[in-house]
Parts: sequence; C-alpha cells; structure tokens
Amino acid sequence: MNFMNVLVPVGGVVLVALAYRAYGWPGVAVAAGGVVMWVLLHFTRMMTVLKRTADRPVGYLASAVMLNAKLRPGMTLLHVIAMTRSLGVLHSEKDVQPEFFRWTDEGGSRVTCEFLNGKLVRWELFRPPQDGAQTPADSDRPAP
Repeated sequence: MNFMNVLVPVGGVVLVALAYRAYGWPGVAVAAGGVVMWVLLHFTRMMTVLKRTADRPVGYLASAVMLNAKLRPGMTLLHVIAMTRSLGVLHSEKDVQPEFFRWTDEGGSRVTCEFLNGKLVRWELFRPPQDGAQTPADSDRPAP
C-alpha cells in the first residue's frame, strides 16, 4: 500500500483541525482554502500536460537519446509524459504492476520505461545499428 495515498488526506484533515483549534472558524476557512488551492494546482498541472499530449501521436517523441539522459529513478509517469509531450505505448497488461511504457523517435531509437506504482524504476534505451556508419577507428585509416 502506498502511504502517500493515506498520508496526504490525513495531513489535510490534521491541518484543518489544527487551524480550528488555533483560530476557530476563520482558521478553518484559511486552511481549507489552502488545501483546495493545492488540489487545484495539481489538477491544473495534470490537465496542462494532457492538453499538450492531445495533438501528438502516442508513443513518439523527438529524441529517445535525450529522454534517456533526462530520466531519473523515482520520476512519476506524469513527469515523464510532460518531458516527452506524448503518451507512451503500454507494453504490459492493463492495471498490472509493474507497467511498461515505450516511446520511439523517428530514427527508430526507443526507450522502454518500467513504472512501479506510478514511479520510474528503470529504463532501457535501444538504438538500431546504423548501416554504413564508420567507427572512429575506421575513419583514421587511409582509404585503399
């Protein structure tokens, strides 16, 4: 069980109760207003992220390599969606933990992310082999 699902509502109730004890009904009004403002702030952020993803194809992003460089363990799925500006393609069964999402760029590189309870656990970058590309060691050799 995720303690944040319990801790945040209990913290809000405790805050309102302490405000009532210290300042009476005006304190309740201020504390409740603060809690409502905090909820609206998070709701607005979520709606803004989802609005930005509405016009983008699912599972595509500009650069999988740049996403790979920016990812950190513990990031939320909403944060990753905000960075990619695209919803990821689900590569696991629906509502089964852990969840696997994949984003692909135009070059065929892709990042597969594993989320456990909405938090990024690990990710993997796959880059397709480049046909005809020379390695740095090959470019130093003179042409025959």
